[in-house]
Amino acid sequence: MMNTYEETIEWIHGLLPFGIKPGLKRMEWLLSRLSHPEQKLKTIHIGGTNGKGSTVSFLRHVLAETGLSVGTFTSPYIEVFNERISINGESIPDEDLVAIANQVRPLVEELATTELGSPTEFEVITTIAFVYFATIAKPDIVLVEVGLGGRFDSTNVITPLFSLITNVGHDHMHILGDTISEIAYEKAGIIKQGVPVVTTAEDSEALGVLKNEAERKKAPIYQFYTDFGYKDLHVNELKQSFSFYAQGSHAHEYSIVMKGEHQVKNASLALMAIGLLQKTGLFFIDPEAIRQGLEKTTWLGRFEQVSVDPLVILDGAHNNEGVEALANTIKQTYPDKNVHVLFAATKEKEIDVMLRPLYDVIESITFTTYDFFRAALADDLYQASTFTNKSIHSDWKQAIEKILKSLRKEDVFIITGSLYFISDVRKHLESDL
Repeated sequence: MMNTYEETIEWIHGLLPFGIKPGLKRMEWLLSRLSHPEQKLKTIHIGGTNGKGSTVSFLRHVLAETGLSVGTFTSPYIEVFNERISINGESIPDEDLVAIANQVRPLVEELATTELGSPTEFEVITTIAFVYFATIAKPDIVLVEVGLGGRFDSTNVITPLFSLITNVGHDHMHILGDTISEIAYEKAGIIKQGVPVVTTAEDSEALGVLKNEAERKKAPIYQFYTDFGYKDLHVNELKQSFSFYAQGSHAHEYSIVMKGEHQVKNASLALMAIGLLQKTGLFFIDPEAIRQGLEKTTWLGRFEQVSVDPLVILDGAHNNEGVEALANTIKQTYPDKNVHVLFAATKEKEIDVMLRPLYDVIESITFTTYDFFRAALADDLYQASTFTNKSIHSDWKQAIEKILKSLRKEDVFIITGSLYFISDVRKHLESDL
């Protein structure tokens, strides 16, 4: 029996050594013993390489603005563990987390004695989320973000109203495969029989895989640029305005405060999903709520300005496509600034290939490391990068202090890399800046 939040978190994190285990049998075993809470929920499933969290945030803000109760299951967390399981942005209360963990723990221990073995940390968190949404919070709809891949991800036990797949890019290749086709095959695993799928994937190889899977499952597929998209993009310091279009309906003007053209793409994906949701007749979504919801959307650690003077930005660009989006956003937002970067990443990345888009837009880069079992050493990152003006500092807190002291009026300081790193940095800066 766990009595406190701290004990509960310690128990959940204690499952981390069980790592990543492919397959849904453990999830199915757990959920069947809990009377299948996931089947009591109306869900939208969001997969893809980049932009999942932002797309969830756009959807959540719009649906909440229209008066709905919206559950979200996201990962990783940026500020506190509980934020992964939320209702309209309000994290699961500690007492509910403790109560459900106590309900689930005996099953976890029983499962560990079977041939299936112990469930992983992520499987247990997913189970807790489904129980919370189905038995306590009972939201109108739940937005479920895929943790890793799709096919064998622990969230893939749901049959959603529709599946959204953002893009297919180079991430978690040590698990998902070496080629775009292999990664796309894993992402396409969330496509369900007859359930519509919407994608902003543009790579022809990836699209081919997604379309084949959709055809096989008789799932209608809506593609970016073909079935929906945006045009007339206007950008200023405060917001991005664009015209969203979908086949068979009039174009509408919208604005977002999230920076970078990739966020307009994520907003378009959310808008297409809203359109499909309206067609189901399950919910009435007020057009003004759509407009207001999009404008109110923010997402921690995504080109997030945490200080104005000095200008400090946090961005969780942790793969090739994420870094490319970051480089484009820097060009678009701060074309006349000198950009200084502090970077940390996990071990399995091809660092020089990944960072190359940044090399043309930054002045300097400092490599560091952080307290995480898969974190790459600062020296390894330094050696892997071919950028000339680079330095190394193994203590990221001291590195931040040093860079902040050296900043001038025309400089911008961007801290980027792993989302786990960004989470640590954000907590530190909140108490410091």
